[in-house]
Amino acid sequence: MWLVLLPLSLLMRYRSGRARGRARGWVVRGNAWLLLVSLPVFLASSWVATRWAPMALRDAGIGLLVGVLFGLVSLWLTRFERDGDVLWFTPNRWPVLILTTLVAARIIASLWMTWRRVTQATPDATALWLDAGAWTAVAGVFLGYGLAYTWGLRARLKRSRL
Repeated sequence: MWLVLLPLSLLMRYRSGRARGRARGWVVRGNAWLLLVSLPVFLASSWVATRWAPMALRDAGIGLLVGVLFGLVSLWLTRFERDGDVLWFTPNRWPVLILTTLVAARIIASLWMTWRRVTQATPDATALWLDAGAWTAVAGVFLGYGLAYTWGLRARLKRSRL
């Protein structure tokens, strides 16, 4: 059942990610501030993870930087429309597809790593790129993307009300 529903849930995530949405001020502001609060928690947990994965904090920082840049590009590609006092936005399909593919790749890589660890006594060198530090980089991409996109949407919403 899980194998059937997972691709369906990824497809639904893609469809909802590129759907036209209304920029509600309180929702955008709340998301922006909550994402900002999660940033030091993420960095602190990445720092703690350096005990087991020495490059976790570095990878988290690189992932955050890539995510912020990707979020800014995605915001630039987003189509905005005014309808009276309402701001509507439609995200571009390509950034949404890239992020959805990254989620799918992360799930597949996790399943592959689990299978390799069960079938082999010692991990091989090909699994090193999937170290815990690499997972913090992927998480950093999503957090950086969310921060840049939400704060950019917040600025756009504030500018449109002036």
